[in-house]
Amino acid sequence: MLTKGDDFPLHQSAEPIAFAGTDRNFYDRYFFNGTSPDGSVFFAAAMGFYPQLGIVDAAFCVLIDGVQHNLRASRRSGGERLDLSVGPVSIAIDAPLETLTLRIAANDGPLAAELRFTARHFPIEEPRFTRRNGTRLFMDYTRMTQNGHWSGWLSVDGRRVAVGTGWAGTRDRSWGIRPVGAAEPQPPPEGNFSQFFWLWTPCNFAGRSLFFHSNDDGEGSAWNRRAVLVEDNGSERHFADPAFATTWQPRTRRLSKLTAELGRSTHLTLTPTGPVFAMSGLGYTHPVWGHGFDHGDLEVAHDSLSEAERTWGNPLAMHVQALVHAELVDGDRRESGVGVLEQLFVGPHAPTGLTGLLDPAA
Repeated sequence: MLTKGDDFPLHQSAEPIAFAGTDRNFYDRYFFNGTSPDGSVFFAAAMGFYPQLGIVDAAFCVLIDGVQHNLRASRRSGGERLDLSVGPVSIAIDAPLETLTLRIAANDGPLAAELRFTARHFPIEEPRFTRRNGTRLFMDYTRMTQNGHWSGWLSVDGRRVAVGTGWAGTRDRSWGIRPVGAAEPQPPPEGNFSQFFWLWTPCNFAGRSLFFHSNDDGEGSAWNRRAVLVEDNGSERHFADPAFATTWQPRTRRLSKLTAELGRSTHLTLTPTGPVFAMSGLGYTHPVWGHGFDHGDLEVAHDSLSEAERTWGNPLAMHVQALVHAELVDGDRRESGVGVLEQLFVGPHAPTGLTGLLDPAA
């Protein structure tokens, strides 16, 4: 099967570009988020390709006045991987690794936008995420991440919001293997994973960006952890053994504070500052609009989540991003910034006191 991608020198095997190895769970995804300078508007978007499933899906969400508005779309791909559009959602790569444009065409829902992302620095490559469940490969993917600035506009129910000076955010690209599409009919003999501890904290400061993440097992051992400071000129400073401590909101699995010791003289403190964004708006863990589900030739849907519907306990709000105020102490240098604190905590995590499958923190 030949597609437009075969006219570019991108092949990684003897197969046409349309054929991505042999694992049904192969995926290739874009992710974006951004926020206004005062934190009153937050938006996020994603687009994922699932070559072996023949599906591509996308979503765009805006959180404003306490309400999260969600637009989701899915179509069958026919193997074509250079058509970066799904219904009203499209992405244009204006300059690879530098500028991209996200467009949400007028549709029968409340959201529309034209937003341009301009990178602050060359993207970082996070350590490869590889995780097995017994003999079954559960995850094996690479992600690149970069911070940047946004310009353009978005609208919600006809209310147009100008996007410009001071609007910041993060975008990433990841590809490889994750569980996607319909559940596999035969789980591993050990059973499916019932523990997943995930923190991700991209932060914007004046002149530089900070990225810290951790994937831990139930005993608290990190199977993937990374901290790096990236100057706007592209220079990177990596920290070999970062550690963190959590403060929980009472009777929840949400954080009221995260502190991280990146090095002997480098410390990070993150404090949530406003309403949380539910990642189910982008399809993560959504029972109907999960990544790679087949909705036919083209399907577009809209819904919303109130602030009350995004509180702890709603399955649609277990995986969240919280806007945070960031304080960085780096030797004699102290600075404040903004960022997000992404959180997904399932199962036990001994160092932070989590027990059971979804028991709230003490």
